[in-house]
Amino acid sequence: MPPQLDIRFGTDGWRAIIGDDYTFANVRACATAVALELQHNVIPTQAGTHRGVAVGYDTRFQSEEFARAAAEVIANHGIPVQISDRPLPTPALSYAVTTMNAAAGIMITASHNPPEYNGFKVKSEAGGSAPPEQVERIESHLTVGAGLKPAHLSSEAHLAPFAKRKGARASEAMRAGDARGGRAEAPIQTTNMVSPYLDQLSRLVDIDRIKSAGLKVAVDSMHGSGAGIIASLLEGGKTTVHEIRNEINPAFPGMKQPEPVEDNLAPLISAIRGPDRHSHRNHRHSRAGGNPEGRKTRGAFDVGLATDGDADRLGVVAENGVYVTTLEVFSMLFHHLKSRRNLPGGAACTITMSSMMDRLTEHHDVELHRTPVGFKFVGPAMIDNACVLGGEESGGYAFAGHVPERDGPLSALFFLESMAMSSKSPTEILAEIHQITGPHTFRRIDIEFTPDQRERIATAVNGKAPTSLGGIEVVSEDRRDGVRLDLQDGGWAVVRMSGTEPLLRIYAEASSEQLRDAILNDFRAHLGV
Repeated sequence: MPPQLDIRFGTDGWRAIIGDDYTFANVRACATAVALELQHNVIPTQAGTHRGVAVGYDTRFQSEEFARAAAEVIANHGIPVQISDRPLPTPALSYAVTTMNAAAGIMITASHNPPEYNGFKVKSEAGGSAPPEQVERIESHLTVGAGLKPAHLSSEAHLAPFAKRKGARASEAMRAGDARGGRAEAPIQTTNMVSPYLDQLSRLVDIDRIKSAGLKVAVDSMHGSGAGIIASLLEGGKTTVHEIRNEINPAFPGMKQPEPVEDNLAPLISAIRGPDRHSHRNHRHSRAGGNPEGRKTRGAFDVGLATDGDADRLGVVAENGVYVTTLEVFSMLFHHLKSRRNLPGGAACTITMSSMMDRLTEHHDVELHRTPVGFKFVGPAMIDNACVLGGEESGGYAFAGHVPERDGPLSALFFLESMAMSSKSPTEILAEIHQITGPHTFRRIDIEFTPDQRERIATAVNGKAPTSLGGIEVVSEDRRDGVRLDLQDGGWAVVRMSGTEPLLRIYAEASSEQLRDAILNDFRAHLGV
């Protein structure tokens, strides 16, 4: 029996460093495992033909070449493939799975990871992240894929060192077939997956309302595959869109990684504040609960919107250049859908989402369903409970009537719709939320660890929990994903190990920044990190 490959799908797919573990051979192994899973567990159409697989890719180094390698393996197993004709957002690939009646989707992306990474996401027939049981079956087939070798490829198809890409296209060298040297048994069709996706967004959101609102919007695509999506939908109206970092650059310069969090959004924050304002780091005290005057100052734009590398996450910067946390954005979106759109249903979110959602769902008399981290849990919870919104702390939000998967551009458009319908700024909408929930402030700390530290850290996380944090008594704990500790005053803290990176994540939310930081410091001391 071939050896088991050291490939594991975390909270959202498999990710690894290009040229190290992320190679053409391992991508083919993953594609083989997906093909075998579909052959064994997916029923063919009534005509006896297989329903097919949709394949997409982002703007990362050699993503298109990796996608074509995966497509050829799938086709060589007798399964037809439709592959995107351009880099596209992950939610566009997810939507294509549903419109094409595909059995599954494959997206070549490492999402928000640093530039030296790439990844392999699998989408279910519903367009969402493959559920845990399907992922387990795919992983069980990876022993079969271990024997695949790229022997049929010319030298140009092997990985060049990162950031030193050769001019020759690896895809041209892959046309000879799979590792067995055979000809593809099913067709591979190149398809425009972006236009149908844009049409879907136009159906879900009141685009005309946004276009006529006269908003000044700054959009940061972070050199990712969301470039041009929002601007193309809003062109031709009173609302204007100014794009930054919208050109393809797989090195993702000027940021640690293409994740739309405050530390990576300095250009967007500066664009909103204008050239005469202070550094954004000097304005962190201006958050809600801090200096109220800082929240009222208006900059050069009404709002800043950022999407990550594969455009399935959203980051928001308010009109004064202050970053709006992902927990605040989720709460603002939910309140908009319930109070202004009057849509039915509760919400599904992870254990790291804000306790503001407990107050808001109670206010709107609907249920809140919490899950472990990962949309492979949130998506099914949305479907099973007919939720209007699903989300996680990372900035990924999904909406009823669409695929049960995170969608950065759609989230951005709903946020703009909330501004257009309410005639309020982001800070005013957040103040509206705080009138219902009271003040909340959130922070996440990411701590890198080496392989030899993993066992010690895992032992600490799984050990006995503290009885108090920040001087507040712990009243309950949830160990479905790491440890969530709820505090007597309504605050909470979570510690968990990332499913996609060698990181220990510690989260806390409290009524004040001082208390929040005290909770984080106590938790770090307890864990010895």
